[in-house]
Parts: sequence; C-alpha cells; structure tokens
Amino acid sequence: MERFRRLGDKAIRRIGYWLLATVVLCGCGNKYQYIPKDIEPLEVEIVRFDSAQLAVRPDSVEVDIQQLYADYEEFMPMFVEGILRIPTEDTAYLCEMYAQFLTDTVMGFAQTNALAQEKFANVDSLQEALNMGFSRLHYLFPDWEIPMTVYLFVSGFNSSVVYNENLMGVGVDMYLGSDYPYYNQLVYNYQKHTMRKECVAGDLLNLYLAYNISYNSKYNRLLEQMIFRGKQMFLLSELLPDEPEWEVIGYTKEQWQWCERYERAIWNRIMSKRDLFKTESMLLNSYMNDGPFTSEISQESPGRLGLWVGWRIVDSYMRNNEHVTIQELMSDGDAQKILEQSFYKP
Repeated sequence: MERFRRLGDKAIRRIGYWLLATVVLCGCGNKYQYIPKDIEPLEVEIVRFDSAQLAVRPDSVEVDIQQLYADYEEFMPMFVEGILRIPTEDTAYLCEMYAQFLTDTVMGFAQTNALAQEKFANVDSLQEALNMGFSRLHYLFPDWEIPMTVYLFVSGFNSSVVYNENLMGVGVDMYLGSDYPYYNQLVYNYQKHTMRKECVAGDLLNLYLAYNISYNSKYNRLLEQMIFRGKQMFLLSELLPDEPEWEVIGYTKEQWQWCERYERAIWNRIMSKRDLFKTESMLLNSYMNDGPFTSEISQESPGRLGLWVGWRIVDSYMRNNEHVTIQELMSDGDAQKILEQSFYKP
C-alpha cells in the first residue's frame, strides 16, 4: 500500500498546479438537469406475497399452498420454479419442504422469517423510492415497459431481486442488515454491506437496467466494459437523485473516499499497464466483478474499480458535452469516443 500511496503522491506532483483548472471536469455529481421536477408520477404496486406465504400453517400446508396458487396465479409458479427451484407438479416435496421452512430454527429460517416481517412491516420509503425511480425512467424512456408491480417474498436465502418478463420481486430475507448473524454462513464479509433494506430500490432499478440496456460495442476490451457499466451507473444515479454516490454504486462512504483520494493513481496504473485495451477474461473480472478488492490495483481498494472509473469517465463526458441527451448516451457504443471527449484528467 505504501508503494501505491507513493505512486499517488508522485502523480500529484507531476500533474501539479494546472490540475486546479481542470478538477471541476472530474468526479461525479453532474449538475445538468435531465429530468424536470414536474413529471408524470407513476405508482408501483407493492404486493405483500411475503405476508401471505408466511401465513401458511404447518398443519395445513397443502391446502394453504393451493390457496397461494389461486391467489397469486402469476407469481406463485415463478416463486416455486424460479426461486425455490422445485417443479410445480411436485406438490408433495413442496409441502414437505415448506413445512420445514416455516418451523426450522437450526438453519435460522423461522427466526429470519419473523425478522423479515418486522423489518419490512413498513415499506413507505421503498414505495417512494420505486415511484420516483420508475417515474423518472418512464420520462426518459417512455417506450420502455415499466414494471408496475413488485412482489415481496421470503426466499429461504435463495434470491435477492428477480426480474422475469416484466415481473419483479424482492427476497426480503436478503436485506435484513449487514450485521445479521445468519449472513455469516451465506456470503463473504465484503458482500454484506448491500444486504440492507435501503439497498432494495437501487438493486431493483439496477437489475431492470441490466435487462433492458444492450451491450452494443463490437469490442470487448476493458474500456468498453467500463464505459458500458459506467453509463448504467450514470443513469441509475439520475433515477435515484437523493442517494449519495457511494450508495448508488454499493460502496461504503469510506470506500468511496478511498477511491477519490487515489483516483489519479488508479488511472495512472490502468494506463501504465495498458489495461484499457486488454480483453482477457480474468483481467475483466478483476476490474468489473464484485470482490474484496480490485487485484489489479491494490489489496486496500474496494472491488469493481473498473465500474467506478467508468462512471467517472461517463460523468465527465456528460458534463463536457451538455448537448448529449441520456438517450443518446445510452445508445452510443463508441467507448473510445466517449473517453476522448470526456477530457477525463484525474
């Protein structure tokens, strides 16, 4: 880390005084208003499937499950096959498994189910965030089919957010807080930060964008990956204007501040290794996938630094090209042009 810090200090001295003239071109927090305040509001319906599924009684599982199929004709088959991964015709196994799921205390299901109902008893803030996010998205892309219904469910630690043919759902048991002890058996420490109720709206919107924004570049270099994902982050930040930048990307505030502190050194290292133009899958994964750190940069860095830098480049591009609309940005597959016209100089 000391070597990395020295690299950052050296870069600061080399860039020196003239950085003051260009620093405003870098960093997130775009000031240009793409979406007016008086847009047509949309209201997303939140369906409490979680409450219905936990109302199933252990002594009448078969009858109650049949009632779930009747009451939730669209979602119940998706829940059973897509989330529980049980064939819908295997009713006997589903009933056996479900009875155990309701009463088990060894694996923590019973405790988790109870806590999920407590944590998500009030979903007003989630409702507000989804209404705002999808209303703003509809304003920008009126031809996109906006999901107007979101199902809350308890997944048995199987799933966080799901999207299938315009049907969206949230496994509330995966958002009980970073310090929930049963998560220690399921995920790594670096994954726990986003397992909070406050992250649900962002995760749903991000999943929707991932399904609906096509990768339209003929190359698959790190540069294209960074710009493509950076555009998604830029759009997501516009859909969640009240969220701090570190929450939008899923970092802690300290991780974000680390990136800002060493931004110049991060960029210099990427450029000195010519990683922008490489296509090796291991290198792309290191920069773009979640992990305890970004191995190509530093063991003290957060993961997904390629995503973070990509967002910085895109933000700089949009601030220096105010004639470009978000629609034009999202359809532009020329990552090289976006980089060059961003004048990104950390």
